[in-house]
Amino acid sequence: MKVKALTIISGFTFALLMSSCSTQTSQTTGWEYNNPDNGGFEYYGDFYEQETGPGLVFVEGGSFTMGRVEQDITYDWNNVPRTVTVSSFYMDETEVRNIDYREYLYWIFRVFVDYPEVYRKALPDTLVWRRRLAYNEPLVEYYFRHPSYAEYPVVGVNWLQANDFCAWRTDRVNENLLIEKGILLPDPNQQGDQNFNTEAYLAHQYEGAVGTELEDLDPNKDFRKVRMEDGILLPKYRLPTEAEWEYAALALVGTSVDERVYNRRIYPWNGDALRNPSPQNMGDIMANNVRGRGDMMGVAGALNDNADITAPVKSFWPNDFGLYNMAGNVNEWVEDIYRPLSSMDVDEFRPFRGNVFKTLVRDEEGNIAEKDSLGRLRYREITEEEAIDRRNYQKADNINYLDGDFASSLDYSNEDASRVRGSNRMYDTGRDRNDPLMTSLISDHTRVYKGGSWRDRTYWLGAGTRRYLDENLSQDDLGFRCAMIRVGGSKGN
Repeated sequence: MKVKALTIISGFTFALLMSSCSTQTSQTTGWEYNNPDNGGFEYYGDFYEQETGPGLVFVEGGSFTMGRVEQDITYDWNNVPRTVTVSSFYMDETEVRNIDYREYLYWIFRVFVDYPEVYRKALPDTLVWRRRLAYNEPLVEYYFRHPSYAEYPVVGVNWLQANDFCAWRTDRVNENLLIEKGILLPDPNQQGDQNFNTEAYLAHQYEGAVGTELEDLDPNKDFRKVRMEDGILLPKYRLPTEAEWEYAALALVGTSVDERVYNRRIYPWNGDALRNPSPQNMGDIMANNVRGRGDMMGVAGALNDNADITAPVKSFWPNDFGLYNMAGNVNEWVEDIYRPLSSMDVDEFRPFRGNVFKTLVRDEEGNIAEKDSLGRLRYREITEEEAIDRRNYQKADNINYLDGDFASSLDYSNEDASRVRGSNRMYDTGRDRNDPLMTSLISDHTRVYKGGSWRDRTYWLGAGTRRYLDENLSQDDLGFRCAMIRVGGSKGN
């Protein structure tokens, strides 16, 4: 019988080591697992515990009332309260910092030497600091690059750039996990489409500098690459959904006993005031925002939030999940497409609007197509023919489902209107600002952001408030943080 290679044993918990020493049998067939004489199907018991990725904090899921907590002063009626359930997940302890984003840019510059446009596309827009009647040129020049601002949140990053950062982070974290286990060797010289990509590796389209591969229990093979079933690779980093972000911001775990929530929070802390009530920190400001007209930080000698613009990402107090600055400092992008009626339309479980279902591009024989020039697998939207027998969805793009599609338009009874732009559709925008048919600021490229910022009044610090911006635009008070799904059980260690 083959013995499992030490490289895979060392990658798991002590429970795996113990379980691999004992015989385990399938409850379905009676055959032994992990036995090459039986074909070598691998299973090591109920041992797996998801590793917490770098920078992340565990957020235990649950149900909560999502939406408006106080009066709707804008009268948008776009966040009507509703009870929903969010699964457990992981979230960045802080906003993504300038130093984090500079590390990302450095990697792009070094690896995509032959594709300088990739680097230029990823650069944050430092011109967001400019104002017609304010002297902000020092911020344009120094905020992103100067080491004094390294621990400050990155701004000027649009939604698309934030998503690209999350994808890059996924690959770098998983590459490092494989290097730590000796499966890959460090390869600082990788360039172009030869850079490590998690999906390409799993599809056997990445070779790289191979270290000690895993011993394969398949009697017809000697060694193999890591599979997702091994539990070594982490799920994807991504932007949090709006529901996840709001749930994490409120952190109601700090106001509940058993299943009784005693206080419904407005902010990530108890009460409706912005000053700390504890005896040791009495009167200190809880978040970085605008206290009143023209008052960005208070009076010299007694600054209220001690920050004229943004503040370092670990300023102020974390909430009961251990997350910093979930109110104030910078607003934060979330994954969702904006629609005013989302609170009434989305599912009760893991609510989200923005699904566009895709599948891998394959050749005529069904094999996964070659990587693109940047080393990523290629995807395409599913066709209606591929979804024809499905009951849970009928097409790829579900962004406008129930709020923006033809059935929800004023012309729902006119079959011809579904093919005519400018026909009283709710969100008929196009992408050209000079388009005479553009009738709405809301489009399929409009994304939600939340949290309030150093430029905002107290109202916007409420976790239930929501605003929107085109995914190609950025602001000097808008940043982001990453999230990751919790696989398996809802409770962490």
